[in-house]
Amino acid sequence: MSSDIILETRGLVKEFKGFVAVNGVNLKVRRGTIHALIGPNGAGKTTCFNLLTKFLEPTRGTILLEGSDITREKPAQVARRGMVRSFQISSTFPHMSVLENVRVALQPTLGTAYNFWQSSRTLEQLNGRCMELLDHVGLASFAHLQAIELPYGRKRALEIATTLAMEPKLMLLDEPTQGMGHEDVELVTQLIKKVAANRTILMVEHNMSVVGTIADTITVLQFGQVIAEGAYAEVSRNPQVLEAYMGSADEALEGIGE
Repeated sequence: MSSDIILETRGLVKEFKGFVAVNGVNLKVRRGTIHALIGPNGAGKTTCFNLLTKFLEPTRGTILLEGSDITREKPAQVARRGMVRSFQISSTFPHMSVLENVRVALQPTLGTAYNFWQSSRTLEQLNGRCMELLDHVGLASFAHLQAIELPYGRKRALEIATTLAMEPKLMLLDEPTQGMGHEDVELVTQLIKKVAANRTILMVEHNMSVVGTIADTITVLQFGQVIAEGAYAEVSRNPQVLEAYMGSADEALEGIGE
C-alpha cells in the first residue's frame, strides 16, 4: 500500500442473512485529506462505516490501516493504532463540565483510565492540555459549563475535542451535522476544516453543501456499491449520482447542482 494511503479496503462485503448491504467496496483514503462517504438512504454508507470502525465484522474483504491488516481487530485495538471514531449521537457526559469531559478522554495518558477512586487533584495536571484542546475548537469560554447546557453545535465541538484528545491519525466522523440548523452547520463545517489541518478525516455526511465545501474526495455508494468517486465538481455532475438521489432527497440535489 502506498505510503500516502492511510486507509484502504479491498473487496469489502457485508451480508445480513442473504441481504448484501456492502458489496465489493474498494476504498482508498489519502493521508492529510478530508474524504466523504455519501449516498441516498439505504445506500450502505453507515454499514460501510461500521465495518471500517470495527463495530461490524465483514463477511469478506480486507481492511488495511497504514498497510497493516486490521480486518479482524477490535475497536479498541484500531483506536490505539490512531483511528478514532465520533458518533452520530453526541457521546459526551451531559452532567460533567466541558473541561471534565475532555479530561476523561485525556485520562489514559496518565495510565489511570480506570482508577476512578483517585483524587481529582491527580487529574488537574491535565487541565492545561484540556484548555488547549477547548481553545482549538472554540470552547475555552465554556470550560466550566455543564455539557448539557451547550447548544447542539457546541456539543459537536466538544465531541470533536474529546476525539482530538486521543491524538488520532485518522478521525472518522459520523454525520457530524445531523439535525443542525444552518448556523450550527456552518460552525461545525469550519471546525472540521480547522482540525483537518494536520490530520486525515473520513466522514459520512448527508448534507451536500457541507461535503462540497470541505471534502477533497467524495465516494458515492448506492445499493452497497461504489458508483462514483472523485472531487465534488466531478461527482456532482455524474449521471449515476444524480439518478441515485432523484426523488429521494430534493435538498441534496439542490446541493449537488450548486
